[in-house]
Amino acid sequence: MLETLVALLAAAAIAVPLSRRAGFGSVLGYLLAGVAIGPSGLRLVTDLGDIAHVSELGVVMLLFLIGLELRPQRLWVMRRAVFGLGTAQVAVCAAVLAALAHAAGMAWAGAAVLGTGFAMSSTAIVLPMLAERDLLGTPAGRDAFAVLLFQDLAFIPLVALVPLLGGADVPDHVPWLDVARGGGAIAAILIGGRFLIRPAFRAIGGARTPEMFTTLALLTVVGAAALANAAGLSMSLGAFLAGVLLSGSEYRHELQADIEPFEGLLLGFFFISVGMSARLDLLVHDPLGILESVGALLAAKIAVVFALGRLGRCDALNALRLAVALPQASEFSFVMFAAAVGVGALSAASAEAATLVVALSMVATPLLFAASEAVLVPRLRRAEAPQYDPIADDHAPVIIAGFGRVGQIVGRVLRMQGIRFTALEQDPGQVEVVRRFGSKVYFGDPARADLLRAAGAEHARVLVVAIDGMEEALKVVEVARRTFPDLAIVSRARNRRHVHLLMDRGLDGIVRDTFHSSLRLSELVLEALHVPPERAARAVELFRTHDERLLAETHAIYRDEKAMIQTTQQAAAELTSLFEADQPGSAAD
Repeated sequence: MLETLVALLAAAAIAVPLSRRAGFGSVLGYLLAGVAIGPSGLRLVTDLGDIAHVSELGVVMLLFLIGLELRPQRLWVMRRAVFGLGTAQVAVCAAVLAALAHAAGMAWAGAAVLGTGFAMSSTAIVLPMLAERDLLGTPAGRDAFAVLLFQDLAFIPLVALVPLLGGADVPDHVPWLDVARGGGAIAAILIGGRFLIRPAFRAIGGARTPEMFTTLALLTVVGAAALANAAGLSMSLGAFLAGVLLSGSEYRHELQADIEPFEGLLLGFFFISVGMSARLDLLVHDPLGILESVGALLAAKIAVVFALGRLGRCDALNALRLAVALPQASEFSFVMFAAAVGVGALSAASAEAATLVVALSMVATPLLFAASEAVLVPRLRRAEAPQYDPIADDHAPVIIAGFGRVGQIVGRVLRMQGIRFTALEQDPGQVEVVRRFGSKVYFGDPARADLLRAAGAEHARVLVVAIDGMEEALKVVEVARRTFPDLAIVSRARNRRHVHLLMDRGLDGIVRDTFHSSLRLSELVLEALHVPPERAARAVELFRTHDERLLAETHAIYRDEKAMIQTTQQAAAELTSLFEADQPGSAAD
């Protein structure tokens, strides 16, 4: 067993970083690690039973963490996307894929299992893939999360229904004892979670014993799973219920932090076991059949999800992203196929082929998504780019370029003072959101001189550059300074370099994004440490004056890294001396 553990850890330590570095995520690395050390590779591990039970705990802990995230209020906010789009995606994809499997010669029972298993998508692949491209906040990212959330909810009842397809005789009476045992297990989990587990966590949390808190967290997951398993229910169901019960606990985040490392490693073992069980010899013996199955799976899910996205009033760009993010099958598919083999609904040979198809679909998805982002998305953006809004110049004295969180605050203050302004925003999604809340904002690129002129820059007195991106903000400043030299320009700055670049362009006012809020926060920290308020304010003012003077002094040398480092070190020593001189009892007092 020790040799098996060494092989598993070594394979994961090598394959996963390489896979992540290549941009394919962790799951692919675990799958390839399993292939490498399994019966189809180096044969370092040949007995899959060695890690079968351990790897199942990874799925159990994954369901516990999903339960922790499923607070009722979160489900209510997302109810339309979760239960509307999510239900449609699972139902339609399962029906289409089951029909394709049946057309290929599979019996209806096995086709139903394959269709349902293939309809699922991999949370472990989709969410990191979208997060790497900063797409989770887009409509496509939110819809993908909603679909995955529904799949997580639907997985447990779907697996529970698999035995109905196994062809076993239907009993002529209700097995009341089994029903009572299952109901009792669920009741025990619910009651225990409400009246025992929460007080226990409070007691251990209050005692500040981290190792015992982790022990109780693991005991909660494994105990709920074992209780459900003893009653003939799914272990995942027990862990899921325990997670939901603790989702409103004040220790939810600490529980998540304690369980996630174990979940990540054990789920990694689960994927390794999948890679080890992949029958690559099937790809050698029937490459055309396997590749056709993978192609049919990807094409069918992309077509169905794209159509559902469009029916759900997504634009073509977001519908495409949603469809290309979700075509792979899921880690849950493996569990469903194994359950189907156990009840005779699916043959072992079909399950092995299906497992290989799932693994290959997981490999293909990051490649498809990257190709889509490089080729199709730019074309759709050009084709669907909205026209800039016509602007009626009402001689407003202020133009705000960028109407995000900073621009909106400036606009609200101006409106409160009765000062008219013209707001420009180049993100159409942001324009739509702001307009829904009743604010008037025009869609357009403020770096275009003709748009600034249409907004009244020739007559305006002040241009506020509140754009988030540094390069975009500098471009607006340059165009405005060159075209409208009499227009006063004030701008936000992301960092010290941004300040220096804006100073090069001779702006009338520059404000660093987080500087003043950080000073106020520092003052509150000092007061919380019982520093007298007047001394805290004096210390913060001393720092502010020194830092702004240093910023102005380093403007002339900010491109010289060596000189900047030397000046900054000298300034730090000077600031320390100033603070020491300002302490009570010093000579300065």
